[in-house]
Amino acid sequence: MNTVEVSFAVAMLLQVSTGVSVNVFLLLFYTHTVSTSHKPSSSDLILSHLALSNTIILLTVGIPETMSAWGQNNFLNSIGCKTLIYLYRVARGLAICTTCLLSVFQAVTLSPGTSRWAGTKVKLPKCIIPSCLLSWILNLLIEINTALNFTGPQNSSGIRYPLDLKYCSRVSVSAKTNQVVAVVLSTRDLLFVGLMTVTSSYMVFILFRHHQRVQHLHGPGHSPRVMPEVRAAKRVVALVTFYVILYGRQSIMLSFILNMKENSPLLVNTHMVLSFTFSAISPFLVIHSDRRMRTFWKKESPLSSTDPS
Repeated sequence: MNTVEVSFAVAMLLQVSTGVSVNVFLLLFYTHTVSTSHKPSSSDLILSHLALSNTIILLTVGIPETMSAWGQNNFLNSIGCKTLIYLYRVARGLAICTTCLLSVFQAVTLSPGTSRWAGTKVKLPKCIIPSCLLSWILNLLIEINTALNFTGPQNSSGIRYPLDLKYCSRVSVSAKTNQVVAVVLSTRDLLFVGLMTVTSSYMVFILFRHHQRVQHLHGPGHSPRVMPEVRAAKRVVALVTFYVILYGRQSIMLSFILNMKENSPLLVNTHMVLSFTFSAISPFLVIHSDRRMRTFWKKESPLSSTDPS
């Protein structure tokens, strides 16, 4: 391994190990909060589901990619390869659906309390769990074809795809089948990305009007207390913006890779490292914006429990 390959391997290892640790912490934290709360927060349910999706993404492909980056390739058989790729694709779809659900939920929560929105605000929390279950069913069905398109590693001198995994091999399928699958997956992604973009833009508009109203009432020299809904909306806007930027990056870079006449290992490795960035970095955005995390760490800190006497 040369210096560049070692650098990518180290970056992959740090990203996956840190991402798994933080996502598991968030999953346990929000699961505990929901289970012990008399009236669980809908946003906590959605965030725990997002943490679960991120964890599955990092475990199913993040770990194999890290092992592959360190030179370990032939460690999966056909069943293992199909299972991991299938779970990864399902979890990726869940991450898109969950981020979109979080954006829609927060946009409705932040909307003005008029009669038109009152009924929706009351009914929406009851739709969170059914929506999560529906997203599981939808993605489990859509990604069935993915499991059929991969098998265990094979030694072949045939034409290689630019993004063939070293620990799995792609099964040859007809061009028509590939086109149909690509259209279905692209439609799903663009639909949810478009919806979360619209709802986030709406929240930015509401937050801008709220900021102007508050400044008018309190004056420029005062710093009024930020409402929980406003703080949560800012967190969701940051998450969605981060996701949309990374989605655009992935689409552009992937199109470059697939249309290049010669494979570029540097570009492919960069693409693979950045593929897990949202799953690894988004938990830190959630932790930073949730004040309960500060209370939790203060309680767990040894300094906070020291007896001053």
